[in-house]
Amino acid sequence: MSTQHQITFDRHEAEVPSSLISDSLASAKHTSYWLDNEHRPEPSASLHGSITAELLIVGGGYTGLWTALQAKERDPQRQVVLIEGQRIGWAASGRNGGFCEASLVHGEANGANHLPKENALLAELGAQNLDEFEAAVQKYAMDVDFVRQGSLSVATEAHQIAWAREEAESSGVDFLDEQQVKTVINSPDFLAGALDHQSTALVHPAKLAWELARVCRELGVEFYEHTHALEISDAGDTVQVLTAGGSIMAERVALATNVFPSLLKRHRARIVPVYDYALMTEPLTEEQRAAIGWEQMVGLADMNNRFHYSRPTIDAHGNFRILYGGYDAVYHFGRKVRSSYDSNQATFNKLAAHFFGSFPQLSGVKFSHAWGGAIDTCSRFFSFFDLTHGGKVAYCAGFTGLGVGATRFGAKVMLDLLSGEKTELTELELVRTKPIPFPPEPAAWLGVKIMTNHLVKADHHEGKRSVFLKFMDKIGMGFDS
Repeated sequence: MSTQHQITFDRHEAEVPSSLISDSLASAKHTSYWLDNEHRPEPSASLHGSITAELLIVGGGYTGLWTALQAKERDPQRQVVLIEGQRIGWAASGRNGGFCEASLVHGEANGANHLPKENALLAELGAQNLDEFEAAVQKYAMDVDFVRQGSLSVATEAHQIAWAREEAESSGVDFLDEQQVKTVINSPDFLAGALDHQSTALVHPAKLAWELARVCRELGVEFYEHTHALEISDAGDTVQVLTAGGSIMAERVALATNVFPSLLKRHRARIVPVYDYALMTEPLTEEQRAAIGWEQMVGLADMNNRFHYSRPTIDAHGNFRILYGGYDAVYHFGRKVRSSYDSNQATFNKLAAHFFGSFPQLSGVKFSHAWGGAIDTCSRFFSFFDLTHGGKVAYCAGFTGLGVGATRFGAKVMLDLLSGEKTELTELELVRTKPIPFPPEPAAWLGVKIMTNHLVKADHHEGKRSVFLKFMDKIGMGFDS
């Protein structure tokens, strides 16, 4: 095996002054930048008493909202009710990076590993889904800061330059050498890049949730927030869902609870919560903006196993800011989802060191927000589905951090499943197969730790995956951040 070497971000952690890091984070709010908005809608009333519905949706994130919208598009007269345990878009839908990607399978390589016979078709369906997403934004005049200018993958290590060239073999992707990539985004770390012009859009995550809810209400969807679903049971021709304050008898139910424990207990082992973190800068000055370039509103990611994602955004006052997140993916023993895990100072410090190392020309910038939250991770890194209770209940989860676009597709699949008819989507292997469950504790915790250590070693050995990683890839239990 080749000799382990220090990677770019190791050097940044060693070289960026701790005083610069602490000063930059001193006044950061530990809440999602996207949700910290004076225009955040007031929540709907909670449910008290018993009601009926033709279609009940459990979960007020992207998956549930897209399900409600598309159900009304298919049948405007259908009675659709959506319940949410807290507030619309408060969890992953309100705190992600806002990367809306065409891929339904967490990238072409991952799709080829898990669904090789279907990968090309899924790529077509993913591109179609992103086009339809954009069309819906335009049709309903959604104010979501939608920009579709693409994404830039950058090589920060010499061996990754060949990977950038390989990515650029795909249609619509340009290879950028070291000089060219710096004209797009100026960083001394960037050795090459692959600029994908079509497969990624950027959105304001919280606005997307709020605008989807607005459109759904205008189409007649009934909303109940602060209404936590406790139990689901078959009631013959209908399904009963009990909540803390009442109950709903529904002809069909779509479960869209993401990382939170499913009402279908048999799927709880298929999801583990992994915590992801991000920073948002305060507005850049004109000089700082000129120093970094970034004239195109493109998303940015590096090519490491533990990768960073970054993107520009324009705030309500017309100021340019940068979101910077990723790298650490933290799993806590016991697979609990807890608000206390949403803040992680060690990771915030690490991200700040990496940011200033990559963009030394921004060394005076402060961070206004530093936040985190749980991602619903499954062993194949993309969504899975189920149909239970005699075809009356559909379930979808497992997006693993790439759900901004794919949740719309997942909602479409659930509606097809609940229709009782065979469609192109219901017959997909993607839909008919399930990811391998995670083992119980302490095996899950130990497994994640071992996997993470091997991924770190791969980054330090020119991306070469160990025998252990290759074996786990082969059996469908790979792990990525």
